[in-house]
Amino acid sequence: MVFTSYDGKEIFVREWTDVADPAGVVQIAHGMNEYAARYEKFAHALNEAGYIVVADDHRGHGDTDAETPGYAEGDMFEDTLKDMAGIAEHYGKKYPGIRYVLFGFSYGSFLTQAFIQRFSRFVDGAIVAGSSRQNGAAVALGRALSSLSGTFRGKDAPAKFVNSVVFGGYDKKIGEGDWQWLSTNRESNEKYREDPGCNFVCSNNFFACFFKGLSGLYKAENAKKLDRELPLLLISGADDPVGGEKGVGRLYDFYKKQGMKRVSMHLIEGSRHEFLNEPEHFDEAMREISAFLKSVECRSR
Repeated sequence: MVFTSYDGKEIFVREWTDVADPAGVVQIAHGMNEYAARYEKFAHALNEAGYIVVADDHRGHGDTDAETPGYAEGDMFEDTLKDMAGIAEHYGKKYPGIRYVLFGFSYGSFLTQAFIQRFSRFVDGAIVAGSSRQNGAAVALGRALSSLSGTFRGKDAPAKFVNSVVFGGYDKKIGEGDWQWLSTNRESNEKYREDPGCNFVCSNNFFACFFKGLSGLYKAENAKKLDRELPLLLISGADDPVGGEKGVGRLYDFYKKQGMKRVSMHLIEGSRHEFLNEPEHFDEAMREISAFLKSVECRSR
């Protein structure tokens, strides 16, 4: 379906609703350089577990901005966050009386970190997947580089240098060639590389907005807005170069220090970033996610 957001922007939303007696709704926030349809297998597994699934194509991605991959006008992080809140409000009203959980992966996980600081009233729980607590100095550098590049090359121009620094660094950590940091499944990695909906360079505007959004995540004035009673699951591959054991551990410690009472962490041994695309790890991920979903209570909305 097409969701009209707060500013009139039309956001493409994919639905998986073949569930006879739904136990809840899971809203997926996808990662950078991908789109909602890549979560088809995961969505069907959630359907089988009793959950309706919805997922938008974020601004600059998929069918929302098919003609301008990697670019949209405005503050792409902030506007996407508001899109997600509007979508959550819409489906929360459409399916009242059942639990509503936000699942954010990679870029979507950082959006989810921001979401639970500002819009937790729309959800009963959240899953932060393929994530970390980002280094403040690295975020500041990324923001400066992308803003500078935008000034000289244009906000809509591909941020090739910033992109190479980010993704090239992940490749080096794994050391098995381009894109092998994504998962242990080389076939899946190759499909990603060949997919025009994935293999593009995001714009200077995207990266500038992204790093701006990251820079506020751990500030005291924002952290104090967290709902300390919100159930929160952090799940990632132990070998994920985006965060892995250390990065997810830092994020877990951050939430515990903020007084969040129901935060848990699960690391999948031998797994990289896209654990949902690793056949040997999919079942483990589903067990953890399903158990978490069952532990979430529906709050009045």
